[in-house]
Amino acid sequence: MYPRIVEIAQDNRHLSKYRGFLLVHEDKTELARVPLDDVAALITSGHGITVSANLISALAERGAAFVCCGSNHMPTAFLWPADSHYQQSGRIRDQVAASKPLKKRLWSQIVSAKIRHQGEILVSLGRPDQNILLMARGVRSGDPDNMEAQAARRYWPALFGDDFRRDRTEAGINAMLNYAYAVLRAGTSRAIMGAGLHPSLGLNHSNRNNSFLLVDDLMEPFRPIADRLVKQLVDEGADGVEPQTKRAMAALLATDLSTDEGVSPLFLCLERLAWSLAWCFSGEAQKLEIARPALPLESGPLDRGPS
Repeated sequence: MYPRIVEIAQDNRHLSKYRGFLLVHEDKTELARVPLDDVAALITSGHGITVSANLISALAERGAAFVCCGSNHMPTAFLWPADSHYQQSGRIRDQVAASKPLKKRLWSQIVSAKIRHQGEILVSLGRPDQNILLMARGVRSGDPDNMEAQAARRYWPALFGDDFRRDRTEAGINAMLNYAYAVLRAGTSRAIMGAGLHPSLGLNHSNRNNSFLLVDDLMEPFRPIADRLVKQLVDEGADGVEPQTKRAMAALLATDLSTDEGVSPLFLCLERLAWSLAWCFSGEAQKLEIARPALPLESGPLDRGPS
């Protein structure tokens, strides 16, 4: 059973405590109540949300994190209890104490999953590349052979054509990829903070000016899911970041992926990945739980709902 992460994404909600419950109100109408003992983290991402001091105190007493997100859905602040449950306070200590060999082994799992997903995405689009799938099997601890870059050189031309070059500063497809990755990054950061991990302590990324190193690490296996969505939008005639494409890409986190427990939305898969990382740091697990693109991939475009 995974700890419950409660996210309030709607605008103008008031959150308060009543006995042993978290209450959600709009004006004076109660919309929902959640047992406080079930909450591992509370995340607010809507506009105009108010939170009572009593609720924040009750969450802190139970060792639950409180994460506040800005207009871009990225966390702007998070509150951890000063006197929390031992698992909550010990999680960051485990993260800091993680050995270099452990982090290299975990990074190789991430790279292998990313390359495998790239290959599966190409298969789903009728452009199979067996060499990419073989590369996924050949990733060694820490990826010293830079299989990630080798796979990318084959992947991007196969996905968008021989003339395509991935460039974060360019418009068109590149700008659409940037936007889709921003959505993915926001979802990953919320999952990491909800699991009690610190986003600045990465496995492989090491830019001193980046406060979300671990976020950029853990989102890597799911970038191909965003790539596939952008590819489908381009095939439908999109050529840039416009209101319609933004709406489609904003729904990325609801994409269904395949797990050992069945099909689950991407946002839940990110939460499971973050918790599995915490358990790897504590020695309770050896492998990361990384979901795969939902099967059958050949079923057609993603269901993006009403636009």
